[in-house]
Amino acid sequence: MTEIRRIAVNTGGGDAPGLNAVIRAVVLAAERLGWEVFGITDSYDGLLREDQLVRLDRKAVRGITHLGGTILGTTNRGNPLKYPVTDASGRVTFVDRSQDVVDALTRHRIDALIAIGGDGSLDIAHQLSKKGVNVVGVPKTIDNDLAATELTFGFTTAVETATDAIDKLHSTAEAHERVMVVELMGRNAGWIALHAGLAGTADVILIPEIPYHLDVVCEKIERRYADGRNFAIVVVAEGAYAVGGEPLFKQTRDGQQRLGGMAEVVAREINEGTGRETRELVLGHLQRGGGPNAYDRLLALRFGAAAVRLVQEGAFGTMVALDPPDVIGVPLGDAIARLKTVPVDGDEVRTARAMGICLGD
Repeated sequence: MTEIRRIAVNTGGGDAPGLNAVIRAVVLAAERLGWEVFGITDSYDGLLREDQLVRLDRKAVRGITHLGGTILGTTNRGNPLKYPVTDASGRVTFVDRSQDVVDALTRHRIDALIAIGGDGSLDIAHQLSKKGVNVVGVPKTIDNDLAATELTFGFTTAVETATDAIDKLHSTAEAHERVMVVELMGRNAGWIALHAGLAGTADVILIPEIPYHLDVVCEKIERRYADGRNFAIVVVAEGAYAVGGEPLFKQTRDGQQRLGGMAEVVAREINEGTGRETRELVLGHLQRGGGPNAYDRLLALRFGAAAVRLVQEGAFGTMVALDPPDVIGVPLGDAIARLKTVPVDGDEVRTARAMGICLGD
């Protein structure tokens, strides 16, 4: 078993409420074991660009549990397995710099790495593990789409944020007798949209797991108006799509493709199909922002402490996971093997149907 003296921690991919709580738990738990803790800034860029680590001690993580964001910074563009390099002509190529990460960790005498991230960041951690790095992963995504863990921190806070927005839309939708279409995050999984839509008493919830029929959606809205309820709330997951269609991607200025734009599409389709005044709202990164709620703080702290325990036990190449009532370690390869999507016959979907919510099918 490797004798542990110095460990490093980083945060990669999109931010999520609770990241700072994980970092604080890692630092405090490691210090109790007599270890030194260092932070890698901006995912792996702190090693690949500046070759620097940030010393993290009790003072550095004081008072950060309730804060959103991450004190270490993060990025989803610094994948060391496919690192962007721009030549003199401005052309961008991608190179594998994973060995540079391994060499930098060795140079800084890092005995183990705790990598906090979603499926993309954990895949990087898995590849580094194959190269001999002692890695323990911590699952992080507001999308709650990692199959190996019951929940990921940040999810319940994102759902609360979305639910609060839906609550506020009710009053303005009713005042103007409009159909309000709100787009929520989740990538290819409908967990945020389904949970927030249920909690916010939406009339229609469209998720990627259940392709929708426009005429079914329009029929639901027309029934509401016929019943004297002259407004409607439609929740759309960013990865939702119509029967026979496919998820909608937008091209960004840097050439990347990202899900988005379904609220605009659905709002236009509803307006054309019903003639009702329709407005759309994209909640976007508000779902990532702000401090974590009490549940996500607790889960993040549990994950951070558990990650240190796994390092102490020499259980490398694993990821911490919530297996109620415990937090356990699962193999990284298994953790990223598949995404967790909403089961179409699951209890949440059955609840929505029982309440008369239209799912578009």
